[in-house]
Amino acid sequence: MIKILSIGNSYATDATRYVYGIARADGVAMKVVNLFIGGCSLARHYRNMLGDAAAYDFEINGITATGVKLSIKDALLSDDWDFVTHQQASPLSTNYETYQPYLDSIAAYVRKHAPKAKLLIHQTWGYREGSPRLEKLKVATHAEMFEGAKKAYFLAAERICADGILPSGEAICLAMREKTEHMLLHRDEIHLSLGLGRYIAGLVWYGTLTKRPIAENTFRDFDEGVSEESVAFAKRIAEQAIIEYSTFQK
Repeated sequence: MIKILSIGNSYATDATRYVYGIARADGVAMKVVNLFIGGCSLARHYRNMLGDAAAYDFEINGITATGVKLSIKDALLSDDWDFVTHQQASPLSTNYETYQPYLDSIAAYVRKHAPKAKLLIHQTWGYREGSPRLEKLKVATHAEMFEGAKKAYFLAAERICADGILPSGEAICLAMREKTEHMLLHRDEIHLSLGLGRYIAGLVWYGTLTKRPIAENTFRDFDEGVSEESVAFAKRIAEQAIIEYSTFQK
């Protein structure tokens, strides 16, 4: 069984919603856990880590309402994790100065309590085109926001000697360039759509983590409708991002 723990927020909820189901459809045993606090930044994760705060909702295999509260340490010691993922809160994702010194300390803490786990950077995505939030970040477009985040995440991965990057943001940026009018990638200004957007991110995670092909995967249990045309589109886009980042995976 492949076991993944994300020290995340709502972006990790989006990205992990379908990963378990995609794996199950492929006959792969997988456990996917997200430690969730909405909008949680690396600085807040760091403070919670220092205080051993049982502040996180325990989301498992895409189910968000488990009723369990854990600390980071509780979660790290609860299983033998194969992968642990890190990410920054979206409003801070373009500014690498906000990552440190918090990420260094969190990565060291993870290595201490889950020494067998590979550390991965979850690369998040830009806001919906036209969102007023883009102006607040002093960028004009989704692509411009993502390029800033992309640079910061590369620096973060290099700094902590990460074992890889989960290129969710790259895949969503590629999809934004090619999508047709009826293809919905965001459900609001910042989060992925419940169907296509989350599916693309889930395929990226699954393909990156397992190195298995995704083209023939039969998963279709979506929370909102995804046409067969969009399924094929998602697989092509996800595969493109996976291949582009394959050299970063150890």
